[in-house]
Amino acid sequence: MDTPRQGSLILTVTRACNLRCSYCPTAKDGWPSLTEGDARRAVALFAERYGGGEMKLFGGEPLLVPEVVKAAMEAARDEPRIRRVYVSTNGLGLDDHWLAYFASYPKAVLTISMDGLPDDHRAMRRALPGVADAYDHVVALMPKLVKTPRVVVTQTIAPKTAARAHQNFLHLRELGFWRFNFLPGYYIPWRDEQLQALAKGFDAIGSSVRETWAQDGRLYVRNLFTRAPTPFFNSGLVVDSDRTIHPSNVGLSGSLNSLLGKTRVGSLDDPPSAEALHARGREVWDLIRTTVPERVWTSTLEVDAQLTRLCRSLYPAYFAQRQRRSVA
Repeated sequence: MDTPRQGSLILTVTRACNLRCSYCPTAKDGWPSLTEGDARRAVALFAERYGGGEMKLFGGEPLLVPEVVKAAMEAARDEPRIRRVYVSTNGLGLDDHWLAYFASYPKAVLTISMDGLPDDHRAMRRALPGVADAYDHVVALMPKLVKTPRVVVTQTIAPKTAARAHQNFLHLRELGFWRFNFLPGYYIPWRDEQLQALAKGFDAIGSSVRETWAQDGRLYVRNLFTRAPTPFFNSGLVVDSDRTIHPSNVGLSGSLNSLLGKTRVGSLDDPPSAEALHARGREVWDLIRTTVPERVWTSTLEVDAQLTRLCRSLYPAYFAQRQRRSVA
């Protein structure tokens, strides 16, 4: 019997969120959250039936259900078939306890989503009543965050902030972040002048990154090492917060949740074979293309093309730096 190829487990532990970011497509209201038992069952299923690989914990805001996040991570800790555990958060749930936990967890990659300068961050991230200021909360943790292993900042770039993409990048670096993931707004409309601003911003960011590497500075760009069959969305064994199983988390989007019935291939109680999961996954691109409005689709393809151009412009400098370090 062949060993299943390794892939990704994407757990949408909850769709609830304490922010209402202007560019976020996630449908949040009226959904359940996974239980601790669901999380452990999904991890075991991923390792045993699908061969394991990487596990990604998403929301909503996953740290709103901390016990579920912990259950999934503890189930994965000693499972050799799971090599990395990614947790994506807006940062509001982080505290000294969580940072110590991530520091002690050798497989963990903590990804914090930020926009950059305080005015842009606050303008894009509207908090629910009674919720703390997300920018102030993360900045207050920076002395400990910079000492926490494997912390990545996802710099989100909305159409309204594209003209300041480079300034926001420099600000995040000044805060102490050095591992970056760039995320322009997908599945939303962009005007031509906003796309032009994004192109200029990526050009300036690329120049800053190459200059840093030329000086053997410390800077990591995760986009150089990621591939996805569809822009933005994650593919693999996707367990949604209602326990259903899909090959993509495309159904997170409120504008695309009509696809949930078409992408569903089972549930935690009735999981699909690896073959059935992969077969349904091959249909996702066409499902998105025929559902998304034309202007949104063309915007998505263009911002993805711009991000691809940024990555391609960085590869020579990245390999040159690696070569220098291997010789030194």
